[in-house]
Amino acid sequence: MQRKLAPLAFLIFAVVLFAISILVGSVRKTERTAMACTTQNFSGNFEEGAPLAEYYGNEVQVPAKSSLVSAMPVLGSQADGERYIEIDLSEQKLRAWEGNTLFLETPISSGLSWFPTPQGEFRIWAKLRYTRMEGGEGRYYYNLPNVPFVMYFQNDSIPGYRGYGVHGAYWHNDFGRVHSHGCVNLPIPASERLYYWTTPILPDGKNSVFATTDNPGTRIIIHE
Repeated sequence: MQRKLAPLAFLIFAVVLFAISILVGSVRKTERTAMACTTQNFSGNFEEGAPLAEYYGNEVQVPAKSSLVSAMPVLGSQADGERYIEIDLSEQKLRAWEGNTLFLETPISSGLSWFPTPQGEFRIWAKLRYTRMEGGEGRYYYNLPNVPFVMYFQNDSIPGYRGYGVHGAYWHNDFGRVHSHGCVNLPIPASERLYYWTTPILPDGKNSVFATTDNPGTRIIIHE
């Protein structure tokens, strides 16, 4: 009897082990491929003829170009020290610093618990004046034309194609609470000030710029 049971026990063990390996592999694949606010258009140009956005099952009016931009860029002050951004997820606040001088503080909306904003130290790798963001699925699907003042960030562990960024948001006004697929949503006036304050420096007349060795991106520190 023991000899008959041994092969059956081994077969059950093998099936369970195989199922566990499939489950772990699926989780790891999900972790590797999780995306935030990705875009296919890096021109930074305003998309004409896109009056409506879709956000979590609701249609949202897209603001006109004139209401998404001020007459003149808002530049930073000339305080001494490195410029860097601190994002506190527990407080849902962003602070922009020049050394020990606070340039800007604003409430934010970071990622929902199942779409968390990554923590760590990052650098801005691209800035886009406008872009369309589309993603999610089911009740969390979104299609957002002309997202303003986008600052994408990355580090060695979180590559740029994952689509994490800091940007303005016109589709909700619930800042101070989590809302996003991992990006950091800001009120549009605050995102505009930050966009022109951060590096890489935007060339005159351009709506997009990518960081280089000679024109590096501003450091971003994200923590709880």
